[in-house]
Amino acid sequence: MRLLGGCFCGELRYEAGGAPFNELLCHCTICRRTTGAPMVAWFSAPRERFRWVRGQPAQFRSTPVAVRSFCPRCGTQLTFAHDEFPDEVDVTTASLDDPHAVPPRAHIFARSRLQWVRLDDGLPRFPTDHE
Repeated sequence: MRLLGGCFCGELRYEAGGAPFNELLCHCTICRRTTGAPMVAWFSAPRERFRWVRGQPAQFRSTPVAVRSFCPRCGTQLTFAHDEFPDEVDVTTASLDDPHAVPPRAHIFARSRLQWVRLDDGLPRFPTDHE
């Protein structure tokens, strides 16, 4: 599978190859605060199959073990990389050209969800991370 996407302004473009995995909706406080959204949809891709095809993102370490990348021009958050999983990169699903291609399969950090967010989609919920 070849997934294409990029930031809002078009300065950054990426390609994620291989079969996506860990298709999740994250409710953690850090994801919410770094995007300004009530939750963030992510999918994982093999790091060796992910590449920037236009531009280079800015990065920041959001925790001692994780780095997030975003467009330095428009601010769109695009990836998340955890030091303990060096062979994968998480990509924001909504930054895909076709976000419908990778629907979420579960909610993680559901314990942290905003109380006014109603989860009635039937997807599994994990209080913290997923197993």
